[in-house]
Amino acid sequence: MNDVSGLPKAEFAFPGALRDQLVAAILAGEKTSTTDVLASYEHENEPLPQPGERHAVIDSSGRPVAVIETTDVQVLPLAEVGWEHVRDEGEGYVSVADWRERHERFWHSSRMRSSLGDPDFTVGDETLVVTERFHVVERLRPAQGQ
Repeated sequence: MNDVSGLPKAEFAFPGALRDQLVAAILAGEKTSTTDVLASYEHENEPLPQPGERHAVIDSSGRPVAVIETTDVQVLPLAEVGWEHVRDEGEGYVSVADWRERHERFWHSSRMRSSLGDPDFTVGDETLVVTERFHVVERLRPAQGQ
């Protein structure tokens, strides 16, 4: 495995079943886009990803499993996220409405609200989201004994 210790981490959702599903979709080449609320970046004081940057995808066990490269980043109101982006999230959404409903459920969850430090966090049409496109540069093999 190449040394990815110098790369920023790409952690999709929270550790657990959803992260495992998302990581599997990335490794299978089905997931090539993702969305997060801008508030998440602001709360963590984390810079937005930039095209050309590489990140180590982290699984639920905290291990790097792939390296992805960002190809496009946009900040836009939630209501402007379109079908092409939704389809490329690779999670089997049947419509933009389906995508939005499932994302709102995640963003309104107690775990997400807790991570943002805002028990009343909610999203609406004008909520700014960060859409990111990426591709897998390298799939990493686990170290011996893992």
